[in-house]
This record gives sequence, C-alpha cells and structure tokens, in this order.
Amino acid sequence: QVQLVESGGGLVQAGGSLRLSCAASGRTFSLYSMGWFRQAPGKEREFVAAINRSGGSPSYTDSVKGRFTISRDNAKNTVYLQMNSLKPEDTAVYYCAADLALWPRLRVEEYDYWGQGTQVTVSS
Repeated sequence: QVQLVESGGGLVQAGGSLRLSCAASGRTFSLYSMGWFRQAPGKEREFVAAINRSGGSPSYTDSVKGRFTISRDNAKNTVYLQMNSLKPEDTAVYYCAADLALWPRLRVEEYDYWGQGTQVTVSS
C-alpha cells in the first residue's frame, strides 16, 4: 500500500503559477506510475497528467498542454505538477494517484491509490 499527501494548492490570479507536490510513503515509490487528476464542483474527476515509473512518457490532457508540467523525484518519493498560465477553468480540487502499471494511464478507475486532494482556485 502507498499513502499520498498533496500540497501546494491555493488562490492565484489568472496568468499566475502554482506548483503542486505529492509526497508518497509506504511501498516503493518507483514501482508506480503517477497521475494528477482534478475535480471541479458538480463535475466528474478528470485526468490532467501522468508520468511513468522512471519519470518519462509524460501525458497531458489537451487543455493543459504547454502550460502544465509533470515531473517526479524518486529519491524524494515525490511527484510534482508545475502549473503556469493558470485560467479560471483550472479551478478544482487536484488529486495525485498511484498506479502499478508500467506506463501511465488516463482513467480514474485504473489507479490504485489516491491522495486527499488540494484546492486550486484561479480568480479572473
């Protein structure tokens, strides 16, 4: 089992930046592909970005390509989401998730472990 704790959320103006972190504990972090998802009020949880076990093969949903960057540091058991040029429509609770698959996957139901989420609010 792995425990995940997100941090770094907050309130930012449109055009600003935030860096989310997700610290993992428990089983070996490098066994897991990692993903970031988000859920806005009244909407389903959606895929944002994912990365494979070694930090390669990053995948992004179209709406964040060129603005968000996912990365990981296996020595620190942490995955990051750098978010630039934020828009009001990025407002959501952001979750990190762990998946034992070799390659990063895109669907909520494919992930095994989840953090509690961190709120990101972008004002216009």
